Amino acid sequence: MSTRSAKARDQYRCTECGWTTVKWLGRCKECQAWGTLQEVGGAPAGRTAAARHVREPARRIAEVDLSASHHRPTGVDELDRVLGGGLVPGGVVLVAGDPGIGKSTLLLDAAAQVARGGRPVLYVSGEESSAQVRMRAERIGAVTDELFLASETDLASVLAHVEAVDPVMLVVDSVQTITSGEVDGAAGNVAQVREVAAAVIHLAKERGIATLLVGHVTKEGAIAGPRVLEHLVDVVVTFEGERHSRLRLIRAVKNRFGPTDEVGCFDLDESGITGLADPSGLFVSRHAHPVPGTCLTVTLEGRRPLVAEVQALAVPTQAPSPRRTTSGLDSARVAMSVAVLNRHAGVGLQQTDVYVSTVGGVRLGEPSTDLAVCLALASSVADQPLPDGLVAIGEVGLAGDLRNAPGTLRRLQEARRIGFTRAVVPRGSLGEAELPPGVLEVTDLAAAVRAALPGRAD
Repeated sequence: MSTRSAKARDQYRCTECGWTTVKWLGRCKECQAWGTLQEVGGAPAGRTAAARHVREPARRIAEVDLSASHHRPTGVDELDRVLGGGLVPGGVVLVAGDPGIGKSTLLLDAAAQVARGGRPVLYVSGEESSAQVRMRAERIGAVTDELFLASETDLASVLAHVEAVDPVMLVVDSVQTITSGEVDGAAGNVAQVREVAAAVIHLAKERGIATLLVGHVTKEGAIAGPRVLEHLVDVVVTFEGERHSRLRLIRAVKNRFGPTDEVGCFDLDESGITGLADPSGLFVSRHAHPVPGTCLTVTLEGRRPLVAEVQALAVPTQAPSPRRTTSGLDSARVAMSVAVLNRHAGVGLQQTDVYVSTVGGVRLGEPSTDLAVCLALASSVADQPLPDGLVAIGEVGLAGDLRNAPGTLRRLQEARRIGFTRAVVPRGSLGEAELPPGVLEVTDLAAAVRAALPGRAD
């Protein structure tokens, strides 16, 4: 075979997403990353697979047994909520999150809960020794007889441990640290991750083992490795949270066995990780008396309403470019809210430094928090507190108009459940339903400011 024909079959593969091309390009056309294409071996010639005997004949769809695909609870209620009821035998879950966020702690706790039911569970750690995992298990109370630990980085050894233990649940922490001797390259590269994931998924499907794979994330927060990994697994969940906060959120990005609009809340401390069935109190500060510059709102995390507090501080400045500093909120939306307040509500912020933050480290990305931000700023400028027990829900438009937020009734019910009796919402938020006591509908931002701060001097 000539050198020219061999070279024609050489390929270049993106190290980020696994996309391949026959010629080198500076930018990957799939994930748009620069400088990630690397030369790999030539593509094999086209082959046609011969027909062979099947292991199990095809059956009519109505005859397929569904009992094997029922959810089995892990014992961690918030995790089960996100998974749709628990783990499915043979299902593979990819858990992604920043380093140190608590992924290993959560999965070790879930593994111990399943093992306490008398069923063997195998926890494979490629990043820590068995002694290190045991230390964490002692700290969080996850030591139990049916929980088996193995510290391995070789795929063949991992598969041998599975053969020996025959677990009902397998945890691999993490898939980027396991290597296969059949594939060239260091641990974590595209070919290795693809091979390891494919082997573990095949074994999980064949033996009916509920499997959890821990995945690393990139600097941008995306799951590291080839994107095909996310397509191969059944469930993809992300573990989120701020390092300075104890709150952790887990949400499903993909779920073949349940919904993707559920969110699980956890409290991470020295003794381990605890599910929070009612986390609203974490995001509200306690004051003996109402203070200026604070406003409560209700955000929806998945289908779960959470009461959160927005704090704002407006300070006069002589600087030609006043500061706009945010924490836990979208800085672009806060800047737009400042402009609308200044233009349509008569709240002068031209020569004012603005600082806006949330309480408890929660991130509020919903547009429905705009009204709370505006009222908190107006309260700070007027140095007048908002009425006690008031929540504000609504999106603010650039023309000063207010737009409805989805699920307003559910948000109001959550606010009333924990003791907040007053609310300001856009007109028409509840449709034809009768307004609950204490709920005021307004048409625009100026009317909302007048209603919340009746004594404010214009």
